[in-house]
Amino acid sequence: MKTEGLSTLVALVEDNPGVLTKVATLFRRRGFNIASLNVGHSEQPGISRMTIVIEGTGAHIKQCEKHLYKLVEVVKVVDITNADRVDKELALVKIAAHGAERSSVVALAQAFDGEVVDVGRNALIVQLTASPYTIERFLSLAGDFGVVELTRTGLITMARGDVRRARGPVAARRPGSNHKE
Repeated sequence: MKTEGLSTLVALVEDNPGVLTKVATLFRRRGFNIASLNVGHSEQPGISRMTIVIEGTGAHIKQCEKHLYKLVEVVKVVDITNADRVDKELALVKIAAHGAERSSVVALAQAFDGEVVDVGRNALIVQLTASPYTIERFLSLAGDFGVVELTRTGLITMARGDVRRARGPVAARRPGSNHKE
């Protein structure tokens, strides 16, 4: 995934049915293009973490943040575009591999710390967990063999740094609330 012109937001949201639809609808109505969206449970029960990669920068992203806060279920939004962070993505790549090519594909997978998770007569499936940049490099080399099928999870990310313990429930930290961070 190319990162130029892209921004990364992390949103903590209440884990309720329909929240993902509300977020996607908000972005669609406002004309924001989502390059990647990943949602999963967070460290706090009842709160999910969304990693949203959006086309745009600067004021455009500030608008996204403001609009997200209008949704009742959104607890906190952080723009981590320029943060020192760890970025990961999971990719499953089906690569054409016949006869002697198999060992070359396996060697390529191993060079990228990938794992062959399925072997067929004419193809191998490689699982790769890495930064989007590393996955792109792998795909460019795997293209020499023939990428038959590809699926990627989208970006998950976490800012590096010291642990900061929150006092009280995360849901109390909405803008304009009386609770301090």
